[in-house]
Amino acid sequence: MKLTVVGGGSTYTPELIDGIAGRRTSLDVDEIVLVDPDAHRLSVIGPFAQRLLAHADHPARITTTADLEEGVDGAAAVLLQLRVGGQAARRTDETFPLACGCVGQETTGAGGLAKALRTVPVVLDIADRVRAVAGPDTWIVNFTNPVGIVTRALQQAGHKAVGLCNVAIGFQRWAAAQLGVEADAVALDHVGLNHLTWVRGVTVGGVDRLPELLGEHGEDLAEHMRLPLPLMRRLNAVPSYYLNYFYHHDEVVERQKVEVPRAETVAAVEKELMDVYADPAVVTKPEQLAQRGGAFYSEAAVQLVHSLTGGTGAERHVVNVRNDGTLPFLPDDAVIEVPATVTSDGAVPLPVPPVEPLFSGLIANVTGYEYLALEAAVHGGRDRVANALLAHPLIGQYATAERLADDLIAQNEDFLPWAKNSRP
Repeated sequence: MKLTVVGGGSTYTPELIDGIAGRRTSLDVDEIVLVDPDAHRLSVIGPFAQRLLAHADHPARITTTADLEEGVDGAAAVLLQLRVGGQAARRTDETFPLACGCVGQETTGAGGLAKALRTVPVVLDIADRVRAVAGPDTWIVNFTNPVGIVTRALQQAGHKAVGLCNVAIGFQRWAAAQLGVEADAVALDHVGLNHLTWVRGVTVGGVDRLPELLGEHGEDLAEHMRLPLPLMRRLNAVPSYYLNYFYHHDEVVERQKVEVPRAETVAAVEKELMDVYADPAVVTKPEQLAQRGGAFYSEAAVQLVHSLTGGTGAERHVVNVRNDGTLPFLPDDAVIEVPATVTSDGAVPLPVPPVEPLFSGLIANVTGYEYLALEAAVHGGRDRVANALLAHPLIGQYATAERLADDLIAQNEDFLPWAKNSRP
């Protein structure tokens, strides 16, 4: 089987390759193609990826190319892990909203919208080219943020796409370690949208162990999630750590104003990683990769690809999938993040217990924003950008949305053809 990674020059890629090397018996991959326009990155990451496989005695071969059509021809699945504009654009996403007293983050708020505007047109072009070369039945696994918006863009355009995030598997692994059980024994009642989720149950052997986590492991849980334990106990749920931006917005903004932007930290880690990857003596995943983020990405991605390409029957995964009535207060074509049964036919959401108004209201609000964000990303236009910002619960004020719209476009117009064409 041929697997193609678009954005294969990412420093995430060795994490994925390490996961494939460790799952040799169940994922029958004989070729992994890394596609990236950055020849230097490919020249470092490609050979390192091959060393990882060789060290694990995995027979797959790594090939690299800047030619998308060449890379996806014959692929059984295509993974998307793009960052349009690189860490420089991310730094802008994390900083320009702060002047308006709004959170600076690359997947939510004004920064998240900026990333969506840059990313969606690029991803749709890639997906159209994948379909033309590899065929309409080729699965696209999207790890590109903002995952929910990008995945809905792909599905809306008729592509076979599933979105993936590492938040759920990361919490599953942490909870299993705390409870002293195997990770596969833990099933999560995980509900919401990408980067806007709550875990309402942690079931092991038919017993919900969430009360135990909130009780006996409460302090460790609070530290791990970076959220106050009294908040989680009030909710009787474990929010994604991305909900810090909602539950502690003002506090986060004040901290961000004095902290080094995450983009700068990641850029420094990436430089260090590239130096490590370039060392021919290094044949295993370096410890520094954990600082890059994306923990358990490889496990989630490999397991999902295994299911989508005809693995051993139906498997359960937390994915970003079309709603289709699962959350009755959302439109059918909304993309939600819930447990699903995944086969080669795709992902089907499992039944979800009724969602409490404390969560459903915010889910519905952000879904409305995501619809407007996708309209702005696909069709362009300053008013569409301002409308999306006005609808976002982290912004929501007319004057603020108007200013942020102008600032966002000014910072990103080189990536937005419609903005460049509207220059006086």
